Amino acid sequence: MSPGSERYDPESPSLRGVYGISVAAELSGFGIAALRLYEDYGLLTPGRTSGGTRRYSDYDLARLRRIAELIDAGVNLVGVGRVLDLETRTDELERDNRRLEADNAQLRAEQDPETITDHPGPTRTPDDDAVRDRPPRR
Repeated sequence: MSPGSERYDPESPSLRGVYGISVAAELSGFGIAALRLYEDYGLLTPGRTSGGTRRYSDYDLARLRRIAELIDAGVNLVGVGRVLDLETRTDELERDNRRLEADNAQLRAEQDPETITDHPGPTRTPDDDAVRDRPPRR
């Protein structure tokens, strides 16, 4: 989750870095060296104190669980990074789509009631029935 994301709130308990690297290593089951390696690969970006100490959040721990799942499935670290990026992008697109659907529904509701139809298809005419009742060509 990037700081520019709509959902990012640095004061949120789930995003605020509160765990040091040794606690994060213990909670995640990864070693300290692995956490540093994952940061080098860009798989997670823990917060930093003013002195440069890493601080891991609940979000980081959840991301580490996902990394573990992918590694267990045989995905290498470059692949893990790609999967995580695609999952993040998919979440963003789904959120945008929900927002656009809601906007569309609101715009349709605000339209002039005379222009709203109960069905999306074309209007039927008496000629349509005549074509339907005509015997098939041979």
